[in-house]
Amino acid sequence: MIRGERGLVKGQAPKTESCSSSQTEEMKAALKALNLNIVEMTDETATLDGGDVLFTGQEFFVGLSKRTNQRGAEILADAFKDYAVSTVPVQQGLHLKSFCSMGGPGLIVIGSSEPAQKALKIMQQMSDHRYDKLTVPDDLAANCVYMNLPDLGHVLLHCTAEEFPESAKVFEKLKDYTLIPLANSEKVKVDGALTCCSVVINKKSSN
Repeated sequence: MIRGERGLVKGQAPKTESCSSSQTEEMKAALKALNLNIVEMTDETATLDGGDVLFTGQEFFVGLSKRTNQRGAEILADAFKDYAVSTVPVQQGLHLKSFCSMGGPGLIVIGSSEPAQKALKIMQQMSDHRYDKLTVPDDLAANCVYMNLPDLGHVLLHCTAEEFPESAKVFEKLKDYTLIPLANSEKVKVDGALTCCSVVINKKSSN
């Protein structure tokens, strides 16, 4: 998890985790190369999956799931003290971003299933901020990657029409966006999603 000049990474990965210690070290090296301050999560009782962490630009929502517990959420809150951190029970799906993500400033993309809508309601109740929502028919299609890029403006990586045709039609309503469909049919076989394959870092150029 990265925000501002700070990155929170796992400590030594247990053998039971899919993320090997070598992968963790590679990530730490990459963050150090960007001159980011690294905070290591060394508490062995804590679990925190990036797929359970939703940063809205104003605050963090952390899904409590099979991969993330309350202690993990507490460590995140301690690492990023400038932001409120609220927990959301994940009743269905692998983690929080299995059915939601940020589609732009103040815009939450959310699946239409009952568990997804319940989670959204909890987030709305706990937050002091107001968010717009973009509801898509398919929960997995709600996992997308938003970027605000020079010269391009709002850019959204999202599911393809071949995978989720009805959800793709909803994204087409975002007229001021550059929409980039990306296939996820292979990654989903190993519980992967678009946000699993990306680390978005907002850092000013040194040039």
